[in-house]
Amino acid sequence: MNSTQKIYRLGIDIGGTFTDIVLIGDDGSVLTQKVASTPDNYAEGIVAGLAPLLPRQITEIVHGTTVATNTILERKGALTALITTKGFRDVLEIGRLRYPRLYDLTWEKPLPLASRRLRREVEERIDANGEIAQPLDVERAREVIRWILAQNIESLAVCLINAYINPAHERQLGELIHELAPDLPVSLSCDVLPEIKEYERTSTTVINAYLQPVVSRYLHSLSDRLNQASIPGSVEASPSHHDSPITGDPLSLYVMQSNGGVMSAASAAEIPIHIIESGPAAGVIASLTLAERVGLSNVLTLDMGGTTAKASLIEDRQIMHSPEYQVGGGVSVGTRLSKGGGYPLRVPAIDIAEVGAGGGSIVYLDKGGALRVGPQSAGAVPGPACYGLGGAEPTLTDANVVLGYLNPGHLAGGALPLNAEKAHQTLHDKIAVPLNLSSPDTAYGVYRIAAANMARAARAVSLERGRDPREFVLCAFGGNGPLHATELAESLGMKRILIPPSPGLFSAFGLLYADIAYHLVQTYKHLLTELDAGEFKATLGRLEASARAELMAEGETAAQVSASRNGVILQRAVDLRYAGQSSELTLPIVDADIGQPQFFHILGERFAADHERTYGHRAPDDPIEVVNLRLTAIIPTPKSQFSYLQPRSAQSLTPNRRCYFGAETGWLEVPVLSRDVLGSESQSGPFIIEEYDTTILVPPCWTAGRDEWGNIVIEIAD
Repeated sequence: MNSTQKIYRLGIDIGGTFTDIVLIGDDGSVLTQKVASTPDNYAEGIVAGLAPLLPRQITEIVHGTTVATNTILERKGALTALITTKGFRDVLEIGRLRYPRLYDLTWEKPLPLASRRLRREVEERIDANGEIAQPLDVERAREVIRWILAQNIESLAVCLINAYINPAHERQLGELIHELAPDLPVSLSCDVLPEIKEYERTSTTVINAYLQPVVSRYLHSLSDRLNQASIPGSVEASPSHHDSPITGDPLSLYVMQSNGGVMSAASAAEIPIHIIESGPAAGVIASLTLAERVGLSNVLTLDMGGTTAKASLIEDRQIMHSPEYQVGGGVSVGTRLSKGGGYPLRVPAIDIAEVGAGGGSIVYLDKGGALRVGPQSAGAVPGPACYGLGGAEPTLTDANVVLGYLNPGHLAGGALPLNAEKAHQTLHDKIAVPLNLSSPDTAYGVYRIAAANMARAARAVSLERGRDPREFVLCAFGGNGPLHATELAESLGMKRILIPPSPGLFSAFGLLYADIAYHLVQTYKHLLTELDAGEFKATLGRLEASARAELMAEGETAAQVSASRNGVILQRAVDLRYAGQSSELTLPIVDADIGQPQFFHILGERFAADHERTYGHRAPDDPIEVVNLRLTAIIPTPKSQFSYLQPRSAQSLTPNRRCYFGAETGWLEVPVLSRDVLGSESQSGPFIIEEYDTTILVPPCWTAGRDEWGNIVIEIAD
């Protein structure tokens, strides 16, 4: 490699509609590309987007993907079997008896990812203290394994009762399976989730098994296609399941995790449960970086693309995390008070609420004649009617074209032509005529309903967490977030909005700001008043040793990274609950806290305060129980001091555009500007800022100006 050659890191964010590509040089220079996603083979869209940016020396690729999520939503995972303890075959069916809509008699529980016929029992028993009450019947276990293998399964999950405290029998089964089927992907719960709660542990292990072959094949295919694209360096896929599936020398491939860190592609192929919310997490990381740069402490994020809208909260410059969420239930509204709609996944994740409200959300009339927007999406293919690619249903994007908010001729600086006539005709014929409304009033209703859908997600991460959204700044990004930000902010009483440069590519920037991170958990059930400080610290020490071993197991690359990036940062946390409760709150702890004489008392007070803030009450006379210890090992990523992107003006900006702002205001002639024209002095709306990757709407009664970092700050007028 030429020592004077510029070195780049590559971020690739695949969404349901667009694929975003960002290259950042070691000197802070930035190159970007936005192309339509290719659902049949996402790698094709990536290669098409990279073509005009190559050849350049790339040392690292960080990838955010929806492959794992889509696999579950579309039920296209591996044919999966489950081996469990005798008497626990139906744990997945019984679940927690929770329903997302209590009085909806038409709601149907999602079918288990491992059918009952493929769930088999073995005779063994480990008690709650980890003692072997009944040894594993090895011969019977062999018979069960042989029967399962005869069903031509593609993946196998093993989850035995109390294996989180003593994995001996699961290890035995793993050896037997490897003996009879050495190439079969196997997920042991003691490796996937060594944590109490039988149902959550079983569900998480089965999800991992269900995804493992699909994600592994995807990452192999991606690495092969990247090699064919002639990127300097190489990404290699090893043929054996038991070898590291993806390696790179000198080119390293990482995948974004749901928790906001990145992991090697080899680890992602083995434990894909950590990358299910891969794409949405990147936008939150980018928002945190932006908040730190401009001096904001409290931010509510809105990431709205072509398929969904996601909301998350940053408080005191800390990202909110959840130890559990649900996937596959359609619309995901992250609330501790409404569960049961999907498959429980007990892994740490950024607390993100997601609703089916994107630019491609289909507009329709339900059986009662009410106007609905989403959650079904036209996606990238065939897309909205105005794309002219065969889409026959009106969408939110079509409504925005009718309102005049979007350029009627094209998007992406001319790269994506639009047919405004089709948008008008489809919305008029299928929605406006049946409702006996004008097309503009219909479109404006669609716009406001979409904002109301987004508000559900925003309230789930703020009001339902005991936080007042009026105390936060709204950071809006994604291809459609800046177009709908003011309507959402107004509905929540928020007065300030931040639109970063390159908002449509913002999540891809977040990929390159994420740190390498590994999360470990160990159940540690004790009453807080009965804890022994020495034993507590020793258990944390064992978790720390495991974390360092896991980092080193990544190979020489991780070791070099560790040496060159200021070593490993360890973050500790503990799950607490009132004794008898079934859910916990997670509180961070540091070494300085542990050393204090009153540490456990202080921890109890912090828990009580957090419980009161979250649920509205505390129980001072109830004992507090420690449930799990958590440890996160982080290798920091170098943070390049770039300004994201010098704004590039959209082609052929028209001086004005007629926009509709509802029946009271009607049609107005609205100036169309580029970001670089907007000055630091606030300018009163209405006006539109048109960019390569998004459109920003500043309606009447709002003002906007550009700050020193290039962000657009929108505020409600006094």
